[in-house]
Amino acid sequence: MPDDLEIRLLRYFVVVAEELHFSRAAQRLFIAQQALSRDIRRLEDRLGARLFDRTTRRVELTPSGQKLLVRARELISLHDLTVHELRGFAPSMTVDVVGPGLTPTLVLAAARRIAPELEFFVRFHTGSEAAVPLVQADRLDVTFGRHPGSAEGLRQRVVRYEPLTVLLPEGDPLAELAEIPLQHLKGTGLCYRAGNHATPAWDHAILQVLAPWGIDRTLAHPHVEGGADELAQHIRDRSSPILTMSTQPPVPGAVLRPVIDPVILYPWSMIWRADLTHPALDALNAAIDELATDAWLTIPADAWLPDPERNNRKSAAIRPTGTTS
Repeated sequence: MPDDLEIRLLRYFVVVAEELHFSRAAQRLFIAQQALSRDIRRLEDRLGARLFDRTTRRVELTPSGQKLLVRARELISLHDLTVHELRGFAPSMTVDVVGPGLTPTLVLAAARRIAPELEFFVRFHTGSEAAVPLVQADRLDVTFGRHPGSAEGLRQRVVRYEPLTVLLPEGDPLAELAEIPLQHLKGTGLCYRAGNHATPAWDHAILQVLAPWGIDRTLAHPHVEGGADELAQHIRDRSSPILTMSTQPPVPGAVLRPVIDPVILYPWSMIWRADLTHPALDALNAAIDELATDAWLTIPADAWLPDPERNNRKSAAIRPTGTTS
């Protein structure tokens, strides 16, 4: 029937929506760019709606395209799950979410709600440095963290630019402020290596912003891992602030305050093998579509991002005609 939507066309649409570049999407799908453009036009004709705005400089989703992207991933996920079930097994997925209560666990919780029939096995406290080789070796399906750059055979999607906050001991004079300017933390014995988020990639990012303070990583104490009780003990022992994520769960004896001047952003990405097709991956992407509002992806003009993410964004902004970010 002319109004039927083909799963194949929806798969093509999702890849173009992820790449926002027809040439790269065609390479990823192993088809000719001309054929891909023709199939996207067929899909648009069937829907009676334009899905992409295309110029010589960029490809962008229209409002209709944004709406279809959420539904397309859901339909593809349900289609693949049905095929798997009829063949006698329900697929599972192993996901590294770094630590409890962090942004990746919010994505996972939403994916489980979107696709409750799927099984996710969870790993904690890995971080992308250790997890990426496992993803490349097919021993782990998905991980979260800062993207490793030129790692071969991987795909990534920016999930969130998460603002940093500071845990302060109750009664600390700074706790009376609604927001904490970064310079107010100088000389306080600020700790940046406590919490489940404190991976090597975190160290790399935070030391950039703290470098003017003359902080020496070799003199820092080991990572303090564990839940709220361990952080509470650390605060009691040291009576000093802890730099952490905005998603930091409550800690007894401490208050959480946003850091400003500048707003410090930590770039979270979801990372997976380029050849991975899996209904659970579709569910994770659908969860990101649902969660990644402007508050997650907008970078204020006065915000701070670590390198190389900051330079990558600058480079993307000045790419020559015919390419897209």
